[in-house]
Amino acid sequence: MMATIIIAAIIFGLMGLVIYKKVKQYKSGESSCGCGCSNCASSKSCHPKK
Repeated sequence: MMATIIIAAIIFGLMGLVIYKKVKQYKSGESSCGCGCSNCASSKSCHPKK
């Protein structure tokens, strides 16, 4: 029982870190795919002009 709780806590902790990183990237305006937007077909939907 205790092993299951520890493993679940580790998995939820890692999921929380991934979500935190993605939110931080989104707020800073970084691309989610890791490449530049100059040749991306979807760049207008990711970064619309204001």
